[in-house]
Amino acid sequence: MLDADGSADPSEIRRFVEALEAGADFAKGSRFRPGGGSADISPLRSAGNWVLSRTVNVLFGTSYSDLCYGYNAFWRRCLPAISVDCDGFEVETLINIRVARAGLRIAEVPSFERARIHGQSNLNTFRDGARVLRTILRERVAGAERHRLAHPEPERLALEALGAQAPAAN
Repeated sequence: MLDADGSADPSEIRRFVEALEAGADFAKGSRFRPGGGSADISPLRSAGNWVLSRTVNVLFGTSYSDLCYGYNAFWRRCLPAISVDCDGFEVETLINIRVARAGLRIAEVPSFERARIHGQSNLNTFRDGARVLRTILRERVAGAERHRLAHPEPERLALEALGAQAPAAN
């Protein structure tokens, strides 16, 4: 998976395949790993990516160095875990959160983002950063709700300890 604007170097594909063959389910490109870099990212976008990456790392127990980069490779069997249901710049974040939540083995692969050779960027730093943040928060809430529904016992015990009765299941 890579952008079609010419910024991703196809010769790097072998690094991603090597990560998969070495046992990763998902090989995630990173411009911020040793050997990676970018001829395109601004200091403001880099700072925003850093903040958003740290937010996901804290909320989801990941260790991503580059949340908002779309050069990735994965096995077809990973598609059900990814289940993309968005259409903006937040797609990379959504995928990264969902593969982590699914417990897939993730390997970061250093990648160099070249200047685009086709088209112009449609990225709006603040609008799209807000969309990414909303996606992070939505996935956090959705994950907590799925966990609560899958594991109702702690909630029932807590209510009983308070002398309350758990609501009847639907």
